[in-house]
Amino acid sequence: MTILVTGATGRIGRQVIDQLIARDADVRALVRNPATANLPAGVSIVEGDLFDIDSLRSAFADVSTLFLLNAVTADEFTQALIALNVAREAGIERVVYLSVIHSDLYVNVPHFAVKFAVERMIEQMGVSATILRPAYFIDNDISIKDVVTGHGVYPMPIGGKGLAMIDARDIGEIAAIELLRREQSSTPLPLDHITLVGPDTLTGTDIAGLWTEVLGRPIAYGGDNTAGFEQTLRQFSPSWMAFDMRLMAERFQSEGMIPATGEVERLTALLGRPLRSYRDFAAEIAA
Repeated sequence: MTILVTGATGRIGRQVIDQLIARDADVRALVRNPATANLPAGVSIVEGDLFDIDSLRSAFADVSTLFLLNAVTADEFTQALIALNVAREAGIERVVYLSVIHSDLYVNVPHFAVKFAVERMIEQMGVSATILRPAYFIDNDISIKDVVTGHGVYPMPIGGKGLAMIDARDIGEIAAIELLRREQSSTPLPLDHITLVGPDTLTGTDIAGLWTEVLGRPIAYGGDNTAGFEQTLRQFSPSWMAFDMRLMAERFQSEGMIPATGEVERLTALLGRPLRSYRDFAAEIAA
């Protein structure tokens, strides 16, 4: 019985693989370049691409359970639909899909709308799946740590509603738990949805305050300028992606990412330990 992980060399996929290997699972990783994959011993690596049907058919052969992670790309939706259809063709009945929180609220944000549509396809196809809906990844802020530590500003325009940010390691562990729950069941399990959040719902000002505490010097919140955020991102990413991220930030400010009652408790029980906090992350960076 083999679990296939897509997006295996990315931030979340690697965490999923590490957690599965720690639990003695039979893991196969779909990667574009095996020479640079750098995955743990014991992982079966297959070269392929979500647009290469032949490579997908080969990778999906004899797989019992699929972890489907699609990167944020201009063709994300097509990749997801192809993967799900080839998985069905291969007889794979057990799936864990990485979606996103509040995809039904962030309706104008392209990569949220894509995941909302993929969720609908999973439901309509009758796939035995767990749909994971993570909030903003705490680990995204690794990319701006030098701005925080070097310029004294937390620059992400996340606003004042609050985001229940989650650590990538917690996402990976929960995904592994769900993959194995489905893998080890004698029959395919019903569709399930799990919203993945951290223990605290934090505003931009809150996060600047946490950095102030752990660094021992004032850190300011950079404000809610989403147009400036887009222009900054255009220096490092395609214009379509920068615009997508701007739209997301605007929904951060208007909607937030707020957990429903009981969601933090559900995740704590699932993990058997407290969720990692943003303060933990900031303290690790400061150290």
